[in-house]
Amino acid sequence: MSQKPKPSHGLTVCPDCAEPLESGDRFCGACGHDLTAVPVAEVEPDRPTVAIGTPVAWPDAPPRDPGSLSTATQHPGDLPGTDSGGRDLPTMAVRTDGPVPPGADPAGETTAGSGDFELAAPDPRAAVRVDPAPAAPAPAPTPSPAPAAAPAAPAPAAGAAPGSALCVACRAGRVDTDGYCENCGHAQPRERDHMERELGSVAAVSDRGLRHHRNEDAFAVSATTLPDGSPATLAIVCDGVSSATRPDEASAAAAEAAGASLLAALPRGTHPQQAMHEAIVAAAEAVNSLAEEPGQDGAEHDPHRHRNAPACTIVGSVVADGLLVVGWVGDSRVYWVPDDRATPAARLTEDDSWAAQMVAAGLMNEAEAYADERAHAITGWLGADAYELEPHTAAFKPDRSGVVVVCTDGLWNYAEGADDMARVIPADASDRPLHSAQVLVGHALDGGGHDNITVALVPFTVAPQGAGSA
Repeated sequence: MSQKPKPSHGLTVCPDCAEPLESGDRFCGACGHDLTAVPVAEVEPDRPTVAIGTPVAWPDAPPRDPGSLSTATQHPGDLPGTDSGGRDLPTMAVRTDGPVPPGADPAGETTAGSGDFELAAPDPRAAVRVDPAPAAPAPAPTPSPAPAAAPAAPAPAAGAAPGSALCVACRAGRVDTDGYCENCGHAQPRERDHMERELGSVAAVSDRGLRHHRNEDAFAVSATTLPDGSPATLAIVCDGVSSATRPDEASAAAAEAAGASLLAALPRGTHPQQAMHEAIVAAAEAVNSLAEEPGQDGAEHDPHRHRNAPACTIVGSVVADGLLVVGWVGDSRVYWVPDDRATPAARLTEDDSWAAQMVAAGLMNEAEAYADERAHAITGWLGADAYELEPHTAAFKPDRSGVVVVCTDGLWNYAEGADDMARVIPADASDRPLHSAQVLVGHALDGGGHDNITVALVPFTVAPQGAGSA
């Protein structure tokens, strides 16, 4: 669960008394603390953070209309950066001539889809996975039939509407239009309470958790191909901001838009890091549009609705052609866990949060900051009231096989450090990503399940030397 603080110039709250700050404040209005004496961490530009050895040739991507947002499209070749030794990163080669990529026409429009975009598939809270067609509205969850050895279910309660769903609790009453059983009064599971999806190269699980009345997380997973025919796998995870209106709609809209953007960009040759940046911009535009649409809470009649507009965080990864690209806004995370657990795991993202801001400013150490009750107040999110969109992206080229963990804070609250995440993820995660995602969600539920929990796992395989061309 994420919460939005009020935006400010450098800090969201006074470091002395925690009073909310306004943009341009020089002194705290409550305690008089001199804010000009607080060191503000410089904002680092987006850049690859690990040296990429062999340049990767990609055709020029078609130009993108900047749209309604102020953020310019980020081209990886324009990004400065250094490796861990302080040396300049090599510039990626960009192919500007040659044949038109397969599946695209000369104008750059994709003529044949090379992957199916998959939103989170609805599933009742039972362990059975349900995978309806992604393009159609999700059907109401249907209880699994009783095993052959089980006694027949009791006759439906008198007056039950013919054709209505059977209660998953008493197996006798019919479910009314309000979602409750007419016989026993039990509330029925909603389609987003538990969701699972597995493709050959990626799997994801999302659960409502034990304390929340609805699931405000969403995910999208998919696989496609690059212009040279090599595979590309993507995972997007979004966490609705609970203090905003319609957070569940925001996360769903963002996941769908980002996934669709990546599926359109990657097959036509857009560099994965640029594609990730554009996907976040597309997700932001989708969430922004919700502030103009009627909602079930009547917020469309509120003249101040943009002050607490639908909002969410976003994090995603793309595995393609030996690269691992991540992008994010907010406090959802990506972890890298090698198959060889003797080598260290790593967190690949930095939170947009109060805690991270305090650590960056040198006001607290990490343990102190994340122990504070304000730790999860986010300083970056997607939504009409976010006062500047600053997508973060980074590119990596792992030298060994492993698994990419893309998750919301509902999981990493129970496995915060990279080593903690490596300890709880099964050793065969690369071979059984769905099972491993289920284990991680179970770990969070066993820990208390205080928040919605969503995790996507993307195996990353490095071919052994001499196994063929890269």
